[in-house]
Amino acid sequence: MASSKQSTGSGRNYLISISIIGVLYFIFGFVTWLNGSLMPFLQTACELTPFEASLVVLAFYIAYFVMALPSSFVLKRTGYKNGVFIGLLIMAVGALIFIPAAYSRMFGVFLAGLFILGTGLALLQTATNPFITIIGPRESAAKRMAIMGICNKMAGVISPLVLTAMIMHGMDKFSESNLALLSLDQKNLLLNELASRIVIPYLGMAILLVLFGILVRFSSLPNEIDIEEDDHETLRGFVKQIPAALKIPHLLLGVITIFVYVGVEVMAADSLTQFGRSLHLSYAPKLTSFTMAFMVFGYILGIVLIPKVISQAKALLFSAVLGVLFAFGAIYSSQTDNNLFAAIFGWMNKLFDFNIPLIPNALFFVTLLGWANALMWPAIWPLALNNLGKYTKIGSALLIMGIAGGALIPPTYAKIGQSIGFQTALWIMVPLYLFILFYAISGHKAGLKDGLRS
Repeated sequence: MASSKQSTGSGRNYLISISIIGVLYFIFGFVTWLNGSLMPFLQTACELTPFEASLVVLAFYIAYFVMALPSSFVLKRTGYKNGVFIGLLIMAVGALIFIPAAYSRMFGVFLAGLFILGTGLALLQTATNPFITIIGPRESAAKRMAIMGICNKMAGVISPLVLTAMIMHGMDKFSESNLALLSLDQKNLLLNELASRIVIPYLGMAILLVLFGILVRFSSLPNEIDIEEDDHETLRGFVKQIPAALKIPHLLLGVITIFVYVGVEVMAADSLTQFGRSLHLSYAPKLTSFTMAFMVFGYILGIVLIPKVISQAKALLFSAVLGVLFAFGAIYSSQTDNNLFAAIFGWMNKLFDFNIPLIPNALFFVTLLGWANALMWPAIWPLALNNLGKYTKIGSALLIMGIAGGALIPPTYAKIGQSIGFQTALWIMVPLYLFILFYAISGHKAGLKDGLRS
């Protein structure tokens, strides 16, 4: 295998490599955070209930659960750079499936495309994360990871705005009241027109993914990288380690914490659009961008403060407390008054002639959860993997499987929201943030005194 020195190469190769990885992280964020805009779009185009629309995130995030273990073994056969190339091609196939899905208006076909997109993305994430460590000096790996995080979250700000501008214009004629006045044939004709809007964006995405995949395939990125791994490991042997690994208390609690964290993160970003749609807000598909902007803010704070000012465990504790407070704010605030958002950001509209919608207080508190959630992922991982020894690899795979929280918790919220209202259903967040708080205070220490894991 190539050493890290070999893989970094010249200064020019280093810049090319870091740029390629940065674009990949941008792609991760761009594709992932389109789901919030897709849900209200597909809810109208395919005539879905809010719960049915929430299956968008289930199809997407469940792919991480399915691919968490196989990905590393796929990469052993293909190599890392080839794995990135294959992952991008798989994502392109998923994007192309949106074309027949749009022309047939079959929601199941859309879900198949989303699952394939998630599958390619899971392989990509598994392949690219090690590159951050080896494409430059190891002592500056954390700085490179922070830069990648900013690329990812900024894409999350941009992608809902781009997709909404391309497919959600002139939505008045697709309102329930207008559609109710049409004959069945007229309604189907109109909804077919709406569904067809998704074709050009996803065809363009597929072309760009293939072109970028070809660029990666012939780039200076190394195909073999110098990381510790057991060449004699088998998938069967890896799976056999799972029961023993789950007996490690702080790892098991860490997997549960990742599960609930990803669930509330996706709720605050993607499911927020369903809450906005229930309030008949025309800009509901753009609300994900607000949450992601606050995540960028939180991420920048983390870069500045961790570990010089605050430890990872304290950052997680602070974030969980914010999560509880903002969740209560969202539950008890007004769905109509926008005085909080206007007081803090209204000046931007006046000073710069922006056209930022003044969102209601309840929705504003949900978007603030982006700030609360920002530091949770980077804080939970090192705490969960602490002192695992030979179980470190399987621990990492189990944490990736925990991303399935994004597949299960938001649909649960949507189902409850249909029955009791989307604001009241936000109560589901409170015990989830309290569990994260428990892990930050004591859960991450459970079992460590036993001196396990060599």
